[in-house]
This record gives sequence, C-alpha cells and structure tokens, in this order.
Amino acid sequence: MSFLVIGECVADIVRAPAGSGAADRVHPGGSPANVAYGLGRLGRDVTLLTQLADDTTGRLIEAHLKGAGVRVEAGDVPARTPSAVVGLDAHGQASYTFDIAWTLKAGAPTDLAPAHVHIGSIAAVTAPGAATVLAETRRLRAHATVSYDPNVRPELMGEHDEAVARVERCVALSDLVKASDEDLAWLYPGEDPRTVAARWIALGPAVVLVTRGAAGSLAVTRHDTVAAEATPVTVVDTVGAGDSFMSAVLDTLAGRGRDALGALGPECLAELLRRAGTAAALTVSRAGAQPPDRAELDAAREEFAIRSGRVW
Repeated sequence: MSFLVIGECVADIVRAPAGSGAADRVHPGGSPANVAYGLGRLGRDVTLLTQLADDTTGRLIEAHLKGAGVRVEAGDVPARTPSAVVGLDAHGQASYTFDIAWTLKAGAPTDLAPAHVHIGSIAAVTAPGAATVLAETRRLRAHATVSYDPNVRPELMGEHDEAVARVERCVALSDLVKASDEDLAWLYPGEDPRTVAARWIALGPAVVLVTRGAAGSLAVTRHDTVAAEATPVTVVDTVGAGDSFMSAVLDTLAGRGRDALGALGPECLAELLRRAGTAAALTVSRAGAQPPDRAELDAAREEFAIRSGRVW
C-alpha cells in the first residue's frame, strides 16, 4: 500500500548541554518528514508533500529523505528551509526554538492515490498552509484512512482556545490519532490522558494512542484501553522518538481499512504499542531522528521479548 505524508521539513540544529564541550549538530527533521523517513526505512511506499528551499539545509534534507526511498513533492519553494534550534538537557530531553513559515498552496499530484494519509504538527494548524493540508485530507479520505499527530509546539500554536479548536478539527478528520502526554497537558491542562482520549474517540477516530515517555504508552478505542510499558533503553536524546513510534504504528497497521481499525482488540493493540515502543527506544538510543529499518526493528523486538520473557 502507499502512504502520503503532508507536512513540514525542518533543519534541527541540536545544541549540546551547556558545559559539555560538544559541538552543535545539524539533523534533518520536522515531525511529518521524520514519519515519512521512518516509513521509508521500513520499506514502505511513501510520498512527502512538503516545502523545501533551494539552500544548503533544503538539499541536505531532500537527500536524506530520498536516501530512505521517500518521494519528495515540494509543493512550493519558500525563501529558506525552516529550522529549529534543539536544546538538550542533561537527560537528553529536547526543547525547541523555531524559525518556520508554512505557506503550502499546491496539493498532491492528481495521479497520486494513497491508501493512507498522515498529517500533523506545525503544518496541520499553521496558517496559511494548514488550509491546504486540511483540504487535501478531506479530498483524499474518501479512499484513504487518515492519521494525525498534533506534536504540539506551544511557541507556534497561538491563542490557546483557537489552537485546541484547530487540533480537534484534525482529530475529527482522522481514523487514528497519536499524541504525547506533553501534548495533552498543554491542550487540556490537568485532565487525565485517558479522559482526553475517550473524548477524542467521540469526535471520530477509531484509535487514539498516547505516548508517555518512560511511563510507556496507551491505546484507547471505543471498547478497550490498553497500556504497555516502555522498552528499557539508555537515552542519548529524545529527538524524533514520537515520530519513530508513529512510523512503526502505521507500518504495523498497513492495509487495515476504517472498519478494521475500529475492530482492533486488546491483543492487537498491545502488540502495536510494544512494536512502536521498540522503534522509539531504538531511536532515542542514538543521536538525532534515526529510526530503525525493518531488519533492525524485528531483531530488537525479538531481543526485548527474550529479555522480558514475553513471546510476541
């Protein structure tokens, strides 16, 4: 099956912790681009509709994506490729400062007929380009399933109530939604993630996934709530962890239509969380958003299963 990801590319300029003596590093990034790259690494047929400037970082990102087999459709050419300065604390936890404009006008090629569309992050809620993202999603969802990851960036979200409304419009368009506990804490301060997930389910998605870092992850459907522990790993940095999780989720569920997503049971959901959690663990064990390929992910799943005494 084919995937279409719509969203931003960002050059992540990773600053080492103060006093570490390490040099800054530049990594290709942007949540949607990372998801597309992760799908490509897993051998999936994937196209990214995005914006890239003809500059050093734009060419770096395009080469990076194409190296994983991702087809890049640059709908418009911006003045410069977006960037984010990524600060890491002593535990490898990332924080971001952005220089981003999202002005996408051109839609996907008319001959592109994806089986699944993924949207998210800055591109899905930032004007004026978000209007194109939502229009394309509405057009394509008649024949494709849809996933969404809000990947909240508070500095870019604008007024809080309006931001929540924009996120919920995307949720309502989707069959599958993934969010982190940090996303939900900003969107709905003080609310339990399970409560938010159940409310989002009522808007339309069949499945809502919540990642919780070292606390593991949750899957919520109309009938079940399933929790999974985090895969134990030594963290180098958390850049791209959620995107790697998302790529593995989409790979695992590839080919399941709307009805099949709604029929996922507890065992399937638990396996889904474990596999995606393994992908995220591999990603945080090394610098930058470097998700696993299929052979590495399958080997790691087997290793972690043996270590935990669990048969998957």
